[in-house]
Parts: sequence; structure tokens; C-alpha cells
Amino acid sequence: MNTWTKKNALWLLLYVVLYVIATTTVCVLGSIHAVLFVCYQITAAILVTGVAGKAFDRIKAPGAAACLGLGMLLTFFSIGEANLWHCVPIVVIAVLAELVRGICRYKAPGNLIASIILSFSSFGYYGQIWFNRDYTYECAVEEMPAGYADALMQCSPAWSLPVVVIAGIVLSAVMYKIAARLFRFGDQVHFPC
Repeated sequence: MNTWTKKNALWLLLYVVLYVIATTTVCVLGSIHAVLFVCYQITAAILVTGVAGKAFDRIKAPGAAACLGLGMLLTFFSIGEANLWHCVPIVVIAVLAELVRGICRYKAPGNLIASIILSFSSFGYYGQIWFNRDYTYECAVEEMPAGYADALMQCSPAWSLPVVVIAGIVLSAVMYKIAARLFRFGDQVHFPC
């Protein structure tokens, strides 16, 4: 396990910025079409997992997942979207990711699992499609172009939630492996893929 240094703190600041940019990009993609919003976790797996994985590979000390989660919280507060639906899942998921990393002693298997967990950090944002449908519909009617709200409801039957979650987990694992090869993670997980 390495310790916190000024250099690690600066690197983590960069990863927090990249993590927020990647997550914001996922949100913007969701505004293009309702299908992309329903598939939010799939695009998050593709765009977010590698950033979290590299941050965890570089910072083998407690607090990296918490810092990434804090970056998302600050983003939600700065854009006026901080509410319980958004913030509680971020905190819970960051804590889970920290626990997994600690239990696995900040090695690759824990980093992989924590990266997958952290790719779900904004679940409260898009999970309302399935758990708070009336509110989601009302917001979509107010904020999105005509027809978007109806398309969103049609694209998100109950069975789509487990499909999106499973696809998100699988894609996160694949993206972690790709990122580990591309960015030469020091400690790699070996699994068939």
C-alpha cells in the first residue's frame, strides 16, 4: 500500500476532474435520446470505469473512492441537483468501494470490484426511471423536448432494469481490463475475456 503524497493528491485531483467529466458526458448522452438515458449504466460502464480503475491503480491508499464520490457530490451541489435521490447513492457507493478496496488490500481484484461499484455512483440520478416513475415523467415533460417523457417510459419497462444492471457490470469488467492494458496498470487482474 502506498501513502498519500502531494504527487498522489495532484494525480487524484486530475482523476476526480476526469471522473466528473466522464459522468457528465454520460448525463448529456442521456438527454439526446430516451434509450441512452435508460442505458445510462451501460454508457457509465464504458466511460467511467477506466478512470476509476486508473485512479485506484495509482492511489493504493484509503480515500480514493471517497474523493471521486466527493467530486460528484460537489458537482451536484454546484448545478443545483443535490437531493437525497442523487447524494445518498453516491455516498453509499463510495463507502462500499472503499470497503472493498480495503478488504482486498488495495490490490487489483479489489480495484476491479470497486471500479465496477463506483460506475454505479450516479444510480440515484437515473434509477428513478424505475423507482420513481411519476416524478421522472413529470421532470421529463418539464425539461425535455416533446415526446421524450413518453419515449422514456416506453423504453424502460421493469425488466429493463436488471438487463441494464447486468450489462453495466459486465461492460465495467471488460472496460477495466481494456484500461488496464492501455494504461498499463501496475497490478492487473487476470480473468478470461
